[in-house]
Amino acid sequence: MTLIKSISGIRGTIGGQVGEGLSPLDVVKFASAYGQWAKLRHKGKIKVVVGRDARISGDMVKNLVIGSLQGLGIDVVNIGLATTPTTEIAVTEEKAHGGIILTASHNPKQWNALKLLNEKGEFLTAADGAEVLKIAEDESFIFADVDDLGQVSELDNYTDLHVEHVLNLRMVDVDAIKKANFTVAIDCVNSVGGVALPKLLNALGVNNIIELYCEPNGHFPHNPEPLPENLTEISKVIKEKKADVGFVVDPDVDRLAIVNEDGSMFGEEYTLVAVADYLLSEQVGNTVSNLSSSRALADVTRSFGGEYSPAAVGEVNVVATMKATNALIGGEGNGGVIYPESHYGRDALVGIGLFLTHLAKSGTKCSELRAKYPEYHISKNKIELTPDIDVDGILKSIEEKYRNEDINTVDGLKIDFPDKWVQLRKSNTEPIIRIYAEAQSMAAADELAQTIINDIKALI
Repeated sequence: MTLIKSISGIRGTIGGQVGEGLSPLDVVKFASAYGQWAKLRHKGKIKVVVGRDARISGDMVKNLVIGSLQGLGIDVVNIGLATTPTTEIAVTEEKAHGGIILTASHNPKQWNALKLLNEKGEFLTAADGAEVLKIAEDESFIFADVDDLGQVSELDNYTDLHVEHVLNLRMVDVDAIKKANFTVAIDCVNSVGGVALPKLLNALGVNNIIELYCEPNGHFPHNPEPLPENLTEISKVIKEKKADVGFVVDPDVDRLAIVNEDGSMFGEEYTLVAVADYLLSEQVGNTVSNLSSSRALADVTRSFGGEYSPAAVGEVNVVATMKATNALIGGEGNGGVIYPESHYGRDALVGIGLFLTHLAKSGTKCSELRAKYPEYHISKNKIELTPDIDVDGILKSIEEKYRNEDINTVDGLKIDFPDKWVQLRKSNTEPIIRIYAEAQSMAAADELAQTIINDIKALI
C-alpha cells in the first residue's frame, strides 16, 4: 500500500490501513482540507467542480469527495466522467472557486488521486499546496450546520463543450483536416479518452476511426502510461489497417502519444515539438518545457527566432514560466501540450486538433513529418527508493563528481555535457529517483544513464 502526499494533491493505492493507502478516511480528510482552504481563500458561498476518470474506484472516491465538500457547506458541480483538461475548463466556465480531478494519471488501476485546482482551473502553487497539507495534518476543518450544507448539481455536457472549444481555436483548421480524409487509430485505455476522442475526431471531420479500448470501464488492457513498450497493439493495427496516424492517451487525457503510419513511434517528446513547429511557422513566439524534456524544442524555437526557456518539472512550474515569458506554446516532454489560447493546462484534445491541422497542411506522411525534426533520444530510467537511502546526499556526491560540467540544481540535478545531458530528480508521485539522459543516439543516452546509475549504486 502506498500513500503520497504532495503539494499537487494526494495519490495512493486503494485499500489498506488509514495513512498507508488511499483509504476512504484519507479521501475525506484531504478533500475536507482542500475545501477548508478554498473557504479561507474566498468569501461567500464556495463552488467546486468535481470530475473523474474511469477508474474502478472512481465512483467510490467521487462520493466521498462530494459528501465532504457538501459537509463544509460547499456547492459542488459534478461533471462526471471527464478528462483532466475538461475539468480545468469547467472550473472557469462555471466561475467556480476551484476543482478536484479524481485521477491517478498514468498509474495502474489500483491507484487513484485527488488533483487540486484553483479558481483559474490551474494546479495549486507550492505555497497553496503546502497550506492544504497543513490543514489536513492539523485536521482544522470547520463543517457546516445542517441548514448550510452544500448543494450538488449534475452536468454531463462538458465533454461536448470541450470539443467545441477545440474546434473554435484559431489555429485548428477543421476544413483542412476534413479534406485530408485521415484514417485515425486511437487507444484510450478504457478510460475517459474513450468518450472524448471519438467525439473530437468526428467533430473534426475524421470519418475513419479505428477504436481500441474506448469503453470507459477502468479495466486498463495494458500499462496505461503511453510509452512505446505499451503501444505494440496499436502499432500493429495501424500497419494492418493502413491508418494515417495513431493517438494514444493516458487515463485522464492530458498526455498525447503519436504513432506513425508505419507503426513506428513519433515519440512522446516530439508531440510538443511538432505542435510548436506548426504554431511557430505561423507566428514567432517563445516556448517553455521542463528540464526533463528534449533539446529539440529549443532547437525548433530558435530556428524561428523565438526564445526557449526551461522550467522545473511540474505543470505548475511550466505554467509559471510560460506566463513570465509570454510563451506561445509550452508543456512537457511526456506528450503534454499547454496552449495558452485555450487554457493553461496539458490537453491532449487541443494537441490532437493542432497536430492534425499540422499534418493536413504539411501534405506529408506522419513519419516524414517526424523526420524533419532534430534527432535526439531520451533514455528514461528509475531507481526504487527505500526509507534509509540519503537521496540528497547521493545527489550532492554526483554533483561533486561532475562539478566541471554545466550543473543546474533548480530541479534535482541536471548535468549538461556539450552533446548530451542527464537529470536526476526525486519523483513527486512515486517513491523513486528518475534518471533521464538525452543524446543524439539511444545507445549514447543509455550509456550515459547507465554510467549515472552505476555512480548511484556505488553510493548506496
